[in-house]
Amino acid sequence: METTPSRPASQAAAPGLTRAQWKMILIASLGGSLEFYDFVIYGFFAHSIAAQFFPASDPLVSMLLTFSVLAIGYIIRPLGGIVLSSLGDRIGRRPVFVGSIVVVTLATICIGLLPNYARWGVAAPIALIGLRVLQGFCVGGEMPGAITYAVEAAPRRAGLAAGVIVCAINTGVMLATIVNLAVQSALTPADAASYGWRIAFLVGGVCGIVSYLLRRNLDESPEFKQMQGAVVKQPFRETLRHHRGAVVGGALSIAVMAGFNGVLYGHMPAYLIETLNYAPREAALAQNAYLLVSSAGLLAAAWAGDFVPRRYLLRVSCVLLAALAWPFYTALASHSMNVVVLFVLAALVFSLASGTWASVLADLFPVQVRFSGIALAYNVSVVVFSGFAPLLCAAFVRASGSPAAPAWYVIGSALVALVANLGLHASSRSRVERQAAAAG
Repeated sequence: METTPSRPASQAAAPGLTRAQWKMILIASLGGSLEFYDFVIYGFFAHSIAAQFFPASDPLVSMLLTFSVLAIGYIIRPLGGIVLSSLGDRIGRRPVFVGSIVVVTLATICIGLLPNYARWGVAAPIALIGLRVLQGFCVGGEMPGAITYAVEAAPRRAGLAAGVIVCAINTGVMLATIVNLAVQSALTPADAASYGWRIAFLVGGVCGIVSYLLRRNLDESPEFKQMQGAVVKQPFRETLRHHRGAVVGGALSIAVMAGFNGVLYGHMPAYLIETLNYAPREAALAQNAYLLVSSAGLLAAAWAGDFVPRRYLLRVSCVLLAALAWPFYTALASHSMNVVVLFVLAALVFSLASGTWASVLADLFPVQVRFSGIALAYNVSVVVFSGFAPLLCAAFVRASGSPAAPAWYVIGSALVALVANLGLHASSRSRVERQAAAAG
């Protein structure tokens, strides 16, 4: 497949980040934190949301409807990614950053205040769906924009810069687990189900307001400033015309990230409690342990990716996940191993992929269409492999009768990414070598 990498996958000499670069990267990461905070909070309180917005005689049917709303929010992401990334490649990264965080924040607050089915009737679930669609549209450009901005702010440390963006996701997830733990500890189970989830969404809204206040003073990407005279008038069309191979290969090569995150953050919270009967506090402890170890591990992998080929680290993670997913789920379902230990081991294995996928994807596109290319590949992968993961995993369990059935979803995602990554390696390596030879 044809790819057009913007820089080699590793650098011979990789200097440290300056204070200004750190500031730009950290502020850019705030939107990703809010995105995954909202995603995980929805998963944590899925059973409560199901009861209030999708009442049904069968609790599993109600839960499936709730996960369907989560999936709907993801279906709209590619459209939002196309629109926002095209604007980002034409008028700049900063305006898109500021506008998207405002809309996502307002939608999160509105969900926290939304009347339930008992008060609004069918209008309540319709309004919930509408807000999730609005969030999905704006979020479609949020993470790709952050990755684009980070690698352009520190091009010689693109691996580490992109790793910081991904690490911010863990920060958002960790905040979600802490808020969930606080709600579950401070309120009775009935109160937590009645209005505790609303508190969690409103906390997300406050975080969004803080993110906006910091982001409104963000400078434009240095690399975008330098190429102002070469701005592409129709970035999306240009991406499809000249970088189709990079888009398809990139989307498939990060399937391991999208699939694993979709299962871990979308399906796992309710699965641990509702299906496997783990205590809520025990589940929260395991997931917090995962986040701590994963954050350190992915930053180490991101740092290493500036000195060794990033694709190798991603490939190793795919192989390990494919081999160990079934033993992990079997031990989890049988309670034969401490759940915290299991999650720590999972974090170590996945950190090799989570620390490198973003920079691997960014390497495939030149600056003129980088935002559009990353957004298209990222959102397609997330919709296909992450958006439907909770729904499919729940369906797998019900159809097979095996609580370990979600393992097959992880295995499939890892194998797809592994095969695609091998294809990208073969095509991009020759292009990098040709560019290096031409420069010499």
